[in-house]
Amino acid sequence: MMTAYTSTKSALEAMKLGAYDYISKPFADLEELKLLVAKALEKTQLVDENVYLRGELERRYAFDRIVGRSPRMRAVFELVERVARTHSTVLIQGESGTGKELVARAIHFASPRARQRFLSVNCGALPETLLESELFGHERGAFTGAVREKRGLFQEANRGTLFLDEIGDMSLPMQVKLLRALQDRTVRKVGGTVEEPVDVRIIAATNQNLAERLAQGTFREDLFYRINVIPIELPPLRERREDIPLLVHHFLLESSRRLGIEPRRISVEAMRRLETHSWPGNVRELENLVERTLALSTAEVITTDDLPLELLIPGQTGAATPTLPSEGLDLEAHLDGLRRELMRQALERTGGHQGQAAELLGMSLRSFRYYAGKCGLAGRRDDEEAAATPPTAEP
Repeated sequence: MMTAYTSTKSALEAMKLGAYDYISKPFADLEELKLLVAKALEKTQLVDENVYLRGELERRYAFDRIVGRSPRMRAVFELVERVARTHSTVLIQGESGTGKELVARAIHFASPRARQRFLSVNCGALPETLLESELFGHERGAFTGAVREKRGLFQEANRGTLFLDEIGDMSLPMQVKLLRALQDRTVRKVGGTVEEPVDVRIIAATNQNLAERLAQGTFREDLFYRINVIPIELPPLRERREDIPLLVHHFLLESSRRLGIEPRRISVEAMRRLETHSWPGNVRELENLVERTLALSTAEVITTDDLPLELLIPGQTGAATPTLPSEGLDLEAHLDGLRRELMRQALERTGGHQGQAAELLGMSLRSFRYYAGKCGLAGRRDDEEAAATPPTAEP
């Protein structure tokens, strides 16, 4: 705004009402005016960008990002929606890769604190002294290397949400300090004497069985009851197999967009293989596999040829026990298909070398060549090898 009055009071009133700055008239410096206008426009742009990014965060971590239609997941959705409207402390338990942080973010961005910050820390990834400084901050000179004062995550997340991931890995002395902060709703910086009040919602997560940790004496009972106000249990993927097709199609679309390629489809047989895998790495493992497959495959339809070997060999890590379909199956055809697929992948892994592929599968070279010919698989043979061992039929 432009004014003929240069009193501090009128300037402050104008800025309270939304003015960026003010210029007293008459003015002679046109460059000063241009600079002020440029700065005002820059601030407006930053505000607009902040609103846009906040909206993007809310969309990115909305409830529809958590995929699943199984009864177990529907129960989780209902609980999460109810919890999000409160300020209560939440404890999310589940194996690694089940989506604990995704659920925590969804709770935050659907809560009354959504416009404030969501900060997270992995409690098992930092030594005790560093974790204390990270959570509560420190004063200058509090320890070697503390060259300046630092605010902790509790202060930075004030009026927002703090996600304490892998809280089960926290040491007992650190558990005592965390418990005091949660009970008193105040924090004291490392090396400090002043208690600072904080208003932070805590969402904790762990992949451990805290009941066992309590029995072992490695997790404090009072802290457990302090954080276990609203427990949420996320099921492993192997216990909600009916969600796998939905997740696969979701990740196909997401990964295609991320990789900048056309969306792909997946064959019925390849999907069946994914459904029977036990997924020790849960949803994260499935997402990574889909992205890797999309990045390496050039076909429009993903088939079993594009899947990694460990999904096809019974007994490999993560391979589920085969089950007989209710309508039955042609066992010989099934075994022939499995043999052909494993031989193809063995050839691919060994650069087409038949001898090495046979060794990888525990087969004689003679048997490997017989079945390779029967299945129409080509492989590379050294001239000496071919001359010494002409192809023969399996006796």
